[in-house]
Amino acid sequence: MTCIMVQGTSSNAGKSVVVAALCRIFSKRGYQVVPFKSQNMSLNSFTTSENREIAMAQVLQAEAAGLDPSYHMNPILLKPKEDFISQVIVHGKPAGDMNFYYYQNNFRDKALKAIKSSLDFLKDKYDIIVIEGAGSPAEINMLDVDMANMKIAQMADADVLLVADIDRGGVFASIAGTFALLPEEDRERIKGVIINKFRGNLDILMPGIQQIEEIIGVPVLGVLPYDESLKLPEEDSASLSEHKFSRDEKLNVGVLRFPRIANFTDIDPLEYEPDLGIKLIELGSNIGDVDALILPGTRNTISDMVAINEAGFVDDIRDISRSIPVIGLCGGYQMLGNRILDESFKESKYGSVDGLGLLGIETSFGKVDKIITQSEAESVGDGIFQDFKGTTVKGYELHEGTTILKNAKPLFRIIKGCGNYPGSGFDGAVDGKVAGTYFHGVFHNFLFRRYFTDYLRRTNGLEELGYVKDDFEDLKRFSIDRLADIFEENIQMEFIDGLIEK
Repeated sequence: MTCIMVQGTSSNAGKSVVVAALCRIFSKRGYQVVPFKSQNMSLNSFTTSENREIAMAQVLQAEAAGLDPSYHMNPILLKPKEDFISQVIVHGKPAGDMNFYYYQNNFRDKALKAIKSSLDFLKDKYDIIVIEGAGSPAEINMLDVDMANMKIAQMADADVLLVADIDRGGVFASIAGTFALLPEEDRERIKGVIINKFRGNLDILMPGIQQIEEIIGVPVLGVLPYDESLKLPEEDSASLSEHKFSRDEKLNVGVLRFPRIANFTDIDPLEYEPDLGIKLIELGSNIGDVDALILPGTRNTISDMVAINEAGFVDDIRDISRSIPVIGLCGGYQMLGNRILDESFKESKYGSVDGLGLLGIETSFGKVDKIITQSEAESVGDGIFQDFKGTTVKGYELHEGTTILKNAKPLFRIIKGCGNYPGSGFDGAVDGKVAGTYFHGVFHNFLFRRYFTDYLRRTNGLEELGYVKDDFEDLKRFSIDRLADIFEENIQMEFIDGLIEK
């Protein structure tokens, strides 16, 4: 068993995709390879077949390795909830809401114990563990409480590859600065550097590469080009600012960007539907001319409902719901109702608030533990989905609120999972053009997605496409393979092979 670790000079440097590339490469060579990230802070998460919650990045890496995702791949997940407060997920289950001080001073030993137990579990099962770091290893104010970078490299006895993002500028300074700030024993673990997201002429870059190698005494193993054709899920909301959504197509779907937007990978498949563009709508801007509006997931429904109200969006959303579809996903579904009850202030400091009043439903917090489950259901067939009756959809649920239907009809009949509340037998609600569901990943179902987009095409005078080809799944599989090919074409794999085989 060999461990190799990928760290970065900063967040969003490309650690996740490098780990995915290595997982695909080693898997294709016949190794039993597994991804691992000890501690991830992300609002993009997924429910595994174990009914445990992990970060979406490790799901992509597991797919690249040809594995079913497991909570052992991401033993600690931090989900920011309020300012300085995060929900702490340990081995896929909530351990509580904690501020930074409490987490580091009162919970750190428990977190490290969970990390070590998962790492030991994976060591017994796999040939290679490809470990992803978090942020930068050179945060000098955090070195003594590290649980994601060099502390984990020491625990796993892993060699480290350092990834630097040239697209943001200052790449050589970030590399040299990382080496300068690390203790000597940690510097010695870094065996090679990878420069990522390069768009220019490599000949111009080479003198800088030669000089940085002399400065740090470690080889640059290659330069990865910026390839915008790859269709891979984003890890966190910071990457949304850089993501170039297609816009101004024949049809445009608006997506509200909540302050605490979560699981926005739910909308990924829509981006690759022909004729369809995505408009990410910041609070305070105009919703503008869209053909449908999606309210995505959020880590804090009530706080984001307050933010929508303060931004003046409530009346706008109500107005457009009369003419175009409005779809709510998880937290967005809860917002569509009449009232969101939080009498014990479990969700936020605001307590209970009014919703948008577009669906006759009422959501309550504090009545059940967090629902974490993979789910399956069939369409009831009502509202804009009246011709979709009986069709099966799959998804996953991650919600703490429970919802009661007052004078709305359910969207789905539960086959497996929870839905609106334990034992309800139904999920979601629909009333005319407005619908919502607790199912994350509902648009990953090709039949559901194509039914919805063909509805938009038909009502806007365009030709329907029918159930012909799932472009999203094809592109995702192609992108993972292409990522591995790009890596092998541009990085000295023989050097990395030497680290694996030593």
